[in-house]
Amino acid sequence: MGTITTRKRKDGATRYTAQIRIMQKGATVYTESQTFDRKATAQAWIKKRETELAEPGAIAKAKRSGVTVKEMIDKYLEEYEKIRPLGKTKRATLKAISETWLGGLKDIEVTSQALVEYGNRRMQEDGIQAQTVGNDLAHLGAVLAVARPAWGYDIDPMAMPDARRVLRKMGAVSKSKERTRRPTKDELDRLLTYFCEMRDRRKQQIDMVRVIAFALFSTRRQEEITRIRWDAMRDEDQSVLITDMKNPGQKFGNDVWCHVPDEAWRILQSMPKVSEFVFPYNARSVSASFTRACRFLEIEDLHFHDLRHDGVSRLFELGWDIPRAASVSGHRDWNSMRRYTHLRGKGDPYENWAWLERVITGPTIGARQG
Repeated sequence: MGTITTRKRKDGATRYTAQIRIMQKGATVYTESQTFDRKATAQAWIKKRETELAEPGAIAKAKRSGVTVKEMIDKYLEEYEKIRPLGKTKRATLKAISETWLGGLKDIEVTSQALVEYGNRRMQEDGIQAQTVGNDLAHLGAVLAVARPAWGYDIDPMAMPDARRVLRKMGAVSKSKERTRRPTKDELDRLLTYFCEMRDRRKQQIDMVRVIAFALFSTRRQEEITRIRWDAMRDEDQSVLITDMKNPGQKFGNDVWCHVPDEAWRILQSMPKVSEFVFPYNARSVSASFTRACRFLEIEDLHFHDLRHDGVSRLFELGWDIPRAASVSGHRDWNSMRRYTHLRGKGDPYENWAWLERVITGPTIGARQG
């Protein structure tokens, strides 16, 4: 039964403390209280809570202390690491969220209002972009989606969808901007000349000349290039097995056989078989080497991934249809290939490109790790 106790504050105002005490077999099994400014509000609260607590399992649920967002994130990181490693960006983002005020909230306190406040504060106080807020909430949403059905935590399933809908309307959540950057012939000439000179001076441990050319003609990402194995190549259909191909819903275990265009196939065949991997280098070192070269050559805003963009765009410029181009790039749907419709013209932009023969016939670098 609920009781109401009237209390006077020092300023003379009256406060009403509503208390609910539930007894079972002569013993108190649950108590709860809350203070209100009006007696009618206190009475309404007692009636509402008594009705809720009469539901099966409600008392046990009310007695649980709950877990914080930080504890949920830690559990998610620990358990999923055993199943499949998480990407370093997602892991770092979740760890950062766990250290904010949001990480201190209990599961029952994770409301759409709290998530909207988090998004707004990230933009206003931290000065981050809308797409970063969107990435934060996407990664946290993956944790919340598991926390309720798998671990029984008290998470409102509509809190995240509602928050993202509100933030999107407010302009605080957006998708990352699509890049349309492609290297020019002049930029590629300067890069390849630079790496040839580095190779000839024995200051290059990665065969960046072949790596760049292969990325361009194969459309492969740097991580995928360094995972290609000699025993995962098929001569009969000129294809290679790309392991753990990047996919929004399945980053690991997504192995796909991809067709290798003639130019890229010739580059593969020109590599020395000194390791189980065709390109026995560290993917991050490949990226770092490319970035340093661009900085030295004063080539602005060019990423290694832009070589893939150029390679896929080239396939469409050659007149390839979507299924055929996708057999090379590994894309699963047309929507993800929309950006490659911004083409420079028709025909092969690398027809009679002198660098191709120089790449294939040039000296090689051994299997030293970058």
